[in-house]
Amino acid sequence: MDLHGIDLNLLVAFDALMAERSVTKAGRRIGRTQPAMSAALSRLRRLWDDQLFVRGQDGLQPTPRALELSESLGPALDTIGRTLGFAQEFEPAMSRVTLNVALQEHGAFKLLPKLVRRLHEKAPATKLAVRAYTARDEAIALLDAGEADVAVGVPPSSAPGRIFVRPLFEEPYVCVVRIGHPAADGPLTLNRFLALEHLLVSPEGDRFGHTDTVLAERGLKRSLAITLTQMYAAPALVAGSDLIATLMLGVVDISGYADRLVTLEPPLPLAPCPYVMCWHRRNDAHPAQRWLRDCIVSVG
Repeated sequence: MDLHGIDLNLLVAFDALMAERSVTKAGRRIGRTQPAMSAALSRLRRLWDDQLFVRGQDGLQPTPRALELSESLGPALDTIGRTLGFAQEFEPAMSRVTLNVALQEHGAFKLLPKLVRRLHEKAPATKLAVRAYTARDEAIALLDAGEADVAVGVPPSSAPGRIFVRPLFEEPYVCVVRIGHPAADGPLTLNRFLALEHLLVSPEGDRFGHTDTVLAERGLKRSLAITLTQMYAAPALVAGSDLIATLMLGVVDISGYADRLVTLEPPLPLAPCPYVMCWHRRNDAHPAQRWLRDCIVSVG
């Protein structure tokens, strides 16, 4: 399609619709009335001969064509947005914007209390909408759909070019048993480790975790007694049983059960678990989004 002479404001409107999934909210984002945004959407549909956005349970949903356009037009839209001034300087103390954050379980426990305090101090009228996600690649779907401005969790299996990724922190792994457990006395050898009944935390519901991968590389296998998806239930279960669990140190520290557990060095090398922040390219230059990401980095 020859786009020579296209009204660049239409592309700004398209970008706002992709971000907000609402004609009204998109208009508010770029300073246009609801009728003006509806007219812009009609023109966009005629221009690309596609519905671009259809109504769903959670607002407007982009069609495959809209997602394709968003990815290919991303860098240009960033430039156009800055040129036309659709994203004004963000003033946290005055803002009433709603920020949407998706968090995996540990990210919520570790970051959310500090992030809420930071928002209360710096941007008291700003609203925070938090949603949980489990599977690592779910972050990409949430960002693509505009349901999250940022997502914090373990890295996606692969991040397409439209998704930006920034490391936040790493969590080392430790083994934990209850106080008084026979394995609590002395170093934890590999033979003793393999002789115990294990609790596996697998947020995605697999019966094969990071520890099992390292063991398999050595031709070894452990005995799994319990597999669960909720990592913050694990310390309580271990504290009241003879199970052993290999958990992230941060989970043990935050769980409230650290004083009922003995922390042991794993008997095999386990790389720490990385946590990252992901966001969509279309939000990269938006001042409120930049401020939110800076806040997350500062509390991480």
